[in-house]
Amino acid sequence: MSTTRSPNLLESVALGGASCVFTVNFTHPIELVKTRMQATGSGLGVTFSSLLKNEGVSAFWKGIAFAWGREASYASIKLGAYAPVRDALGAGKESPFYLKFLAGALTGGFGSIIGNPFDVMKTLAQTNKGKSEPLATLVSKMYKDQGMAGFYRGVEVNIMRACVLNATKMGCYDISKGYVADMSGWGRKDPRTVFASATLAGFFMTCTVAPWDMLRTKLMNQPTDAKLYNGFADCLVKTVKEGGVLSLWRGFIPIWARFAPTSTIQLLTIETLYGVCGFKSI
Repeated sequence: MSTTRSPNLLESVALGGASCVFTVNFTHPIELVKTRMQATGSGLGVTFSSLLKNEGVSAFWKGIAFAWGREASYASIKLGAYAPVRDALGAGKESPFYLKFLAGALTGGFGSIIGNPFDVMKTLAQTNKGKSEPLATLVSKMYKDQGMAGFYRGVEVNIMRACVLNATKMGCYDISKGYVADMSGWGRKDPRTVFASATLAGFFMTCTVAPWDMLRTKLMNQPTDAKLYNGFADCLVKTVKEGGVLSLWRGFIPIWARFAPTSTIQLLTIETLYGVCGFKSI
């Protein structure tokens, strides 16, 4: 089928969701190690060896059911809705970068509101060092202790994180594709162009998102029956006071190790699905 049109919003979100759910099966172990490092303050080697020794290989996929829910909700919107929203804003190939960043921020922010409950439960499941609890048990325990508000704790920082993340990811990816295609002579749909652009986007995402990611993990990892922080500002102040400013970038390597392949696989997959369905490339 020849490429004749851009996908509409629903089509693009559906393809984005499929790409993200597929990708998370490969990147979830990296995400789990990163989350443990942020929650405990331990280094990469200690965290990895402790997980393997005390909990076994299967522990690297703790919380995968919540991760699927997160990808099907939040991630499908942040990735799949980007191109339709960008086009609606009139951000073409030669448009200013801030319009592409705006499109990414809008879709990321909206998606994070939808997916926040899955994010909270995924974080609690990943930081649980004991035997994995059934999905229904975790959800009912949260609802009993904190009600619906518990599923939306950390939502403020999650929205800010998502806006920064998706603006950086999709904006840098979109802009990088143009530069890579022009400099290499490859087409915008060429897998080499997609790979190079996604890898660049993954690095810049890590630089801008790491502090927000750290604060989000701390806020979401509070016990279901206790409140350690009085919101985003309190968490930020206490984190910097305890570990210094650089502690906000703790876990930088595993974050990059997750973002780079996540961005690459997601974007390669959605671009492939766009082509199969006869849609224009991002």
